[in-house]
Amino acid sequence: MNFETAYIPIGVPTFHLESAQKEFESSIETLRKYDENIKVSDEMLLSIDKLNAFLDGINPDLVIVQNVTFANGAYITEVLRKFPCPVVLWTLREPVIDGGRLRLNSLTGAYSAANMLKSFGRPFSYIFGSPKEEIVQRKLEAAINAARLKNAMRELNLLQVGHTPQGFGFGRGLDAEMAATFGTNLISIEARELIDKAKAFTDEDVAEYLADAKTKIKALDSIKEKNVLDFARLYKAYAEYVKENNIGALSSRCWPDFFTAFGTPVCAVLAMLNDLGVASSCEADTYGALSMFACQYLTGKPAFFGDPVSMDEGENTITFWHCGTAACSLAREDTGAEAGVHCNRKIGPTLEFGCKAEPKATIFRIGKNAEGKFRFFISGGEALDKPKQFLGTSVVIKTKSEAAKIVNDSVNAGWEPHFAVAMGDIEAELEILANMLGIEAEKF
Repeated sequence: MNFETAYIPIGVPTFHLESAQKEFESSIETLRKYDENIKVSDEMLLSIDKLNAFLDGINPDLVIVQNVTFANGAYITEVLRKFPCPVVLWTLREPVIDGGRLRLNSLTGAYSAANMLKSFGRPFSYIFGSPKEEIVQRKLEAAINAARLKNAMRELNLLQVGHTPQGFGFGRGLDAEMAATFGTNLISIEARELIDKAKAFTDEDVAEYLADAKTKIKALDSIKEKNVLDFARLYKAYAEYVKENNIGALSSRCWPDFFTAFGTPVCAVLAMLNDLGVASSCEADTYGALSMFACQYLTGKPAFFGDPVSMDEGENTITFWHCGTAACSLAREDTGAEAGVHCNRKIGPTLEFGCKAEPKATIFRIGKNAEGKFRFFISGGEALDKPKQFLGTSVVIKTKSEAAKIVNDSVNAGWEPHFAVAMGDIEAELEILANMLGIEAEKF
């Protein structure tokens, strides 16, 4: 994936250029920690001519516009005229306050730039501070990560296998909405296409897939042999389709079809795909899959997908659970990922485990409000060291905010019953992404 960040240090030559040069050089050093290939100019852009000469040589997916000194609104106008990409506006802290000369006047320049950004109707992220400040560095990192994710969503092929069950329409993706809002290409097929593909495989055809699964899933031999072989057939069918069609995430119908028409659940297949880096949700929840993709992209780890099923006010925890589709790599070290049977249908294999502890976790959902407008659910916490809570897979999150209030407020706000849990702190990135996409972010 090609991605380009550009650092645009604007200003005028009538301020203290020695101070500005130090901030310019320090800013480049900081930015290269988060994007070593960032496009930078050889010098500060202290005239419109120098600015345009630099802009003509770049094609950015993100611009970081910094008032290295004061600059009027004409500078940011040139940037906005040329590039439709997300903007970070960065104000430098005044380096010295000693009753003498105003060295940079970066803050006044930020007001001029922000006024123009609003006139253009362009969302932007704002950062105040010097390059060496920890909070500034974290915000820059988050903005670059969010822009990379936005770009990745635009290049994503998301597979929707079958339709949502009755009463689960909240997860059904529409190709036009998906492309218009996120730039994502939605591919839709019927579940029977993959079922028929799986049925055509012989035992020999799927031997390597079964061998792979046995390295990750314990106690597969405790499941009926026919179901294990049929699981391997499904695994091969899904894996081949994903590879042949460059699929980066998928949502799959599960019940009743895979129990009634095939006789084996798809749960463990989705778990294997999650470990392969293909964000995979069940119950055909396509926006759940996209939520998982965002979490996985930002953390580099599979995301948990499940229902909020329990809340403990004393522990300040919310438990998320599902029938057994979580990536094997999320399992506790003491148990590993074990094979089991579906809690309701009593057919396997599914996955059985509690998730291992994670000091920082983020609960996330791309959902819609009652008017059909997209919104982000974002809440932080930690994954506790807890065993399996119910049959299937589960994770217990101790939330940063009051768990009872999160549950009460999110139920009253009509949020969907499926959430992704990211194994890492990505709250800042998700808030910035929402701003870049023009979507409301609701923090809990």
